Amino acid sequence: MMQERPLVVITGSSGLIGSRLAKSLASQYSIVGLDMKPPEAELPITWIKCDLTNEERVNEALAMLRQEHGSRIASVIHLAAYYDFSGEPSPLYRELTVEGTKRLLRGLQSFEVEQLIFSSTLLVMQSAEEDEALTAESPLEAEWDYPQSKLGAESALREMRGDIPVLVLRIAGVYDEDCHSLPIAQQISRIYEKQLESYLFPGDKDHGQSFVHLDDLVGCIQAAIARRQSLPSYEVLLIGEEDVMSYAELQDELGQLIHGREWPTIRIPKFAAKAGAWVKGKLAAADDDAPFIKPWMIDLADQHYPVDIDRARQSLGWNPKHTLRATLPEIVSRLHDAPRRWYEINGLPLPERLASRQESGR
Repeated sequence: MMQERPLVVITGSSGLIGSRLAKSLASQYSIVGLDMKPPEAELPITWIKCDLTNEERVNEALAMLRQEHGSRIASVIHLAAYYDFSGEPSPLYRELTVEGTKRLLRGLQSFEVEQLIFSSTLLVMQSAEEDEALTAESPLEAEWDYPQSKLGAESALREMRGDIPVLVLRIAGVYDEDCHSLPIAQQISRIYEKQLESYLFPGDKDHGQSFVHLDDLVGCIQAAIARRQSLPSYEVLLIGEEDVMSYAELQDELGQLIHGREWPTIRIPKFAAKAGAWVKGKLAAADDDAPFIKPWMIDLADQHYPVDIDRARQSLGWNPKHTLRATLPEIVSRLHDAPRRWYEINGLPLPERLASRQESGR
């Protein structure tokens, strides 16, 4: 059945970003989600099962899309990708993120697509020098599988988009009031539990990484869809907060919020940190409770990702309304109010003292 409202298609629609985006767009657009998993029951979305690792399944999903909604698409929001922090190689980085993007592009060539928005990552970029901010023209240097796969997908988009206008958003780490950022949640949990690793850091404590609140990211994508007719045929924008907390600032603030005092941090050599991470990983392998920090992460501890978002301001009229600095008190407050819930939301194993008692009210 043809839709009167403009059609927006979201790949990865059942994920954190996709589901929040669908809720925000539903009042203005007809939303179709392409995902392996069905959406939440209350999500205002038409779901079509789609396996981007299989050409036939992609073509079947797009044929159903055409049959039910026609061939004109206002915007395709391409969020589907593979990632994890284990550091282990996975064929899904290529099969889902890179080849899946190619399959999607091939299938979309017979549609009238006004815009395709691709969610890339700041991690495709080379770490910034002191007192510099990253721009879309800054050098690229994807240092592990996840950003390498995103860079491969960006390349596919440039080469295979045909007449489809493409907007690449290189997005900072996403968070909200429940945290929903694994690196931040891990850092909070280490300090909350007073783990030894929370006192040690092998990188430059004055470096930091940009983040972006989930609501601001949703607002950015909404603005991009609304301005799809005026954007260049191929554009790259950096999306993040310009207020970047250094590792030292983040440690101190979390120590104050969680324990009411500054959190001392001792800088240690990288070789010592890597050895410690390797030993802890070996000891944890037997009980299937592998630590988050892996030896390969130690080499990346000096990365520095401040951003200049002037181009996003000019192109989209977008400016983030939140900062991680201002949101941390609420994140930690929710941890204190309902620690079991907080750990579960962020996918972290409960510490023994929480696992052994029941929480009242939540």
